Amino acid sequence: MDTSALPDHEPTEVTDGVFLAQLAAGNRMSIQHFHIEPGATVPEHSHEHEQTGFIYSGALTFLVDGEEIIIEERDSYAIPGDEPHAAENKTDEPVRGIDVFSPPRLDVPWK
Repeated sequence: MDTSALPDHEPTEVTDGVFLAQLAAGNRMSIQHFHIEPGATVPEHSHEHEQTGFIYSGALTFLVDGEEIIIEERDSYAIPGDEPHAAENKTDEPVRGIDVFSPPRLDVPWK
């Protein structure tokens, strides 16, 4: 077991109010933590990685193909690779969750 794959677990503010931290990576997947402040937005983007996630606190509104999808506490989701998506915290509470990427997302654009 490699416990030092990504030793820097400090969150980075990637856009106003959106904090991400890479937690670990293997040969086939990686995992990150996210914290999104009320009113903060993740701009539309896409990546080759399949992305699955779990919200453990708060609620997040995703925008996919012009449709708003609300993911609430204790909900999970899956986004296919290369699927454009955006997200916004439209609530008064922070959102916290975990994302898993396959293949591993090692060369993150905010580092």
